[in-house]
Amino acid sequence: MKIPRCSPAIALALAVIVSPQAPAAAASAIACDPIRIIDPYPPGGSTGNLARLVADKMSKDLGKTVVIENLGGASGSIGSARVARSKPDGCTLVIGNDATHATNYHLFPDMPFHPLEDATPITLAAKNIIILGVRKDFPADDMAGLIAYAKENPTKLFYGSSGIGSPHHLSGPLLNELADIDLVHAPYQNGPPALADVLGGHIPMLFSSLSVALSHIESGDLKALGVTEPERFPGLPDVAAIAETVPGFAMTSWVGFFGPKGMPDDIRDELYASMAKALRSEDVTATLSQMGLLVTATPPAEFAVQQREDFERRAKIIADNQIKRE
Repeated sequence: MKIPRCSPAIALALAVIVSPQAPAAAASAIACDPIRIIDPYPPGGSTGNLARLVADKMSKDLGKTVVIENLGGASGSIGSARVARSKPDGCTLVIGNDATHATNYHLFPDMPFHPLEDATPITLAAKNIIILGVRKDFPADDMAGLIAYAKENPTKLFYGSSGIGSPHHLSGPLLNELADIDLVHAPYQNGPPALADVLGGHIPMLFSSLSVALSHIESGDLKALGVTEPERFPGLPDVAAIAETVPGFAMTSWVGFFGPKGMPDDIRDELYASMAKALRSEDVTATLSQMGLLVTATPPAEFAVQQREDFERRAKIIADNQIKRE
């Protein structure tokens, strides 16, 4: 018996009927809407700006509203502690940094949370590039020259920073130890006043966030001798990493997202995937680069290692140099 041939239209209809349905999109492990990200600093800072860029992308990606709430105070500890005490359901997160989740525990008594035990790392979002800058008439043009000059002038080289216990401050004792020199710390309330005093000739040098110093580097009023990252910053390829001259030197300043302790892996991983997608988008990466931030979107396990290493490294620097917040 001859089998009749189907018309193309009938064949397509039959294929639709008998073919298996496409798998449905996986249900979100996060039950709430909105998701809240706590910025533990006053509005207008780099943490909040980064969080808003990511939140906008996440809202579209997850199909949920993602809002930023500022809860400043106690150098970021109040907002961070609030999240540490929240349910680990992915509904309340914090955008922290190396201060809130690595350094402050060693500087302040009676901290309301433990950054390693009471937080779930989600992603190290970006690194805040720090440069060692000197005024334009400084008698050295590279790290080797600075170290030689410092050895000839012990205790006479003052460096500015954005405050006691900041990574800008801690870079000095670490460089002193590894290079066998004796730079003297001159603390300021934040970065711009320290930079102004370098440009004004009151102090010779400082460790500064790139975002604060970049325009003065470009104008030639400030010489950047090195970056504190282990490797060169792609945005300043001609500025060496300090580690190229001083092996082992590294002072990483970062911004990252955390949840409360005990967050289930599926919730953490869903948040990480959405955050990493947002951070790696071309417009977000470009905007953050202009702010002196290098996108990393580090996975949770790798971020946890970085956080622990920085927690322990800074504990040692602070203890060895008897650094205290006034």
